[in-house]
Amino acid sequence: MHNLKLWSSPNKTNNLTSFLSTLKNNYKFESYIDLHKWSIKSKEEFWTSIWKFTKIIGDLKGKSYSHDNDFINCKFFKDSKINYAENCLSKKDDKDALIFYSENNSYRSISWKELRKKVFKLSYFFKINNIKKLDRIAAVLPNLPETVISFLATSQIGAIWTSCSSDFGENAIIDRFKQIEPKILIVTDYYYYNRKKIDTIEVVPKILKKISSIEKIIIIPYEKKEANLDVDFKYVEWNTIQKSKNRNEVFEKFEFNHPLYILYSSGTTGVPKCIVHGAGGSLIQHKKEHQLHCNIKDGDKVFYFTTCGWMMWNWLVSSLASNASVVLYDGSPFIPNIEYLFEIAEKEKLSFFGTGAKYIDLLKNQKINIKKRFKLENLKVIASTGSPLVNESFEYVYDCIKSDVHLASISGGTDIVSCFVLGNPSLDVFSGEIQCAGLGMEVDVFDEKGNSLIDKKGELVCKSSFPSKPLYFWNDINFKKYKESYFKSYENIWCHGDYCKKTINNGYIIYGRSDATLNSGGVRIGTAELYRVLENMNEISECLAVERQISNDTEVILFVVLNKNNYLRDEVKNKIISNIKKLLSPKHIPKKIFSVLEIPKTRSGKIVELLVKKIINGEKIENKQVLINPHCLKEYQNIYIKLKKYA
Repeated sequence: MHNLKLWSSPNKTNNLTSFLSTLKNNYKFESYIDLHKWSIKSKEEFWTSIWKFTKIIGDLKGKSYSHDNDFINCKFFKDSKINYAENCLSKKDDKDALIFYSENNSYRSISWKELRKKVFKLSYFFKINNIKKLDRIAAVLPNLPETVISFLATSQIGAIWTSCSSDFGENAIIDRFKQIEPKILIVTDYYYYNRKKIDTIEVVPKILKKISSIEKIIIIPYEKKEANLDVDFKYVEWNTIQKSKNRNEVFEKFEFNHPLYILYSSGTTGVPKCIVHGAGGSLIQHKKEHQLHCNIKDGDKVFYFTTCGWMMWNWLVSSLASNASVVLYDGSPFIPNIEYLFEIAEKEKLSFFGTGAKYIDLLKNQKINIKKRFKLENLKVIASTGSPLVNESFEYVYDCIKSDVHLASISGGTDIVSCFVLGNPSLDVFSGEIQCAGLGMEVDVFDEKGNSLIDKKGELVCKSSFPSKPLYFWNDINFKKYKESYFKSYENIWCHGDYCKKTINNGYIIYGRSDATLNSGGVRIGTAELYRVLENMNEISECLAVERQISNDTEVILFVVLNKNNYLRDEVKNKIISNIKKLLSPKHIPKKIFSVLEIPKTRSGKIVELLVKKIINGEKIENKQVLINPHCLKEYQNIYIKLKKYA
């Protein structure tokens, strides 16, 4: 049922109401809409009040917002200083800061006191190995406590962190890291996924061959025993660093807009773009979202099912800055059983449980009744992101997981390392709808001419600047790539590339990507990444990939032009799948593969993914005149008919 009300907050006292009571001038806001309007209109006062309410550690000086009509160039807290790691490590007691589980039944925890020591030892190692501020430290790691420690040690000394998850293949890793020239590479000896032990060392020589800037390699043993590897490259073992008695306990404060980490675009047009995010912008945005929108409090336990190649990992780690413990999980969410993550939630008394929409969809489709087995008495919030959460899955959460829980569907992206639209502990939850726009985020939905829309699909936009916008793209002269990525559609207005509708409840419904980016299980996939792998195969001359909408989700469809004939033999199909899995990741594998005679192209030779996407989704197509080979569209229309017939 559409717009069914599923939840109303039973508790009128939460972090958001506490924040309202602290505002100067005793503002009397009639509604969240009024508060949101004020947060946009009075950016200076709003962001200063967020700094103070969330207790950011740092030197708050000067203006919090230097107004500039240029979206990219306006600055937040340009005279203020912070150290991101200091904000995450303010607790010093013996309670658990990090709690780790894995699919092979590993469990360990690290106290706040121990976490500080481990971070200090690693940052000392960085210092004595001549790592200076703005140097890059790169990691190909599973979701381990050591990954969090490595990131915090990097940020402590003002170096820049970047990571890929362990399932990335050599091409995907090299495409990203080669651009930023890291000095240190951190890897594990192996990891587990779906009951398989997977070696990660074999990729290291290939990385070293292509990236000459790497001076040191650190290897983290996945399990407690030492790695003891027989390899032909020099490395330092993690445990050797941690045995040192020397520590760097200095929290040097850097500019608010000092770089913190580099995340990567999907690689739709060429190699992935390197998006540089600031320490202060990421921290204040995350603290605002965690505390005001997700009601995370001191002592809470926060979990998000994520890899270290997804921005939700970065978002999760910042929970430490709200004095919440972080629960990490590595491996398949369905091993040893389909309910394992909820076993962890019950055992650890989680306050916050985050996951991808597809995980919830799968539980729903398999009719798993979590309520029957688990009480989840401490669970306040279930968060969902990665792809749109449909009405039926909203209702499943309340029917089969927990009836008195705040279901926060959230949506933002790698580009902003945060959310445009998300949850609100004081507002009602309606089936299929994200509750509200984030405070300080001037979100709107536009038609093609830049007119605001209500209750109609359009482009999700943001009309004014915010602290967690990218500082810049790496090696992007005059912000050329930056501008092309977000400001091509509307002048000086951020266009996010999501189809969206603002509802009559002032909520939002996201309908998926409006650009050529593919989305598989919440992981953004660039078509160019796929093409680079496939077009190196002797059997394939060209290819094209699009996203197809299915009932509650999307799937990636791949079209290939074969060199010899247009019959796609099983051995070729299996080779395609194997190469994608090895060189990119299992998540890059398309759901369906078809051979075609031609790829539609413009007269300048550019392939037209969006046009094929429209055909495969049964939408009306226009502008066929821009094609040099419009006759080939008939083949795609026939495939659409076939897909529809067997759906």
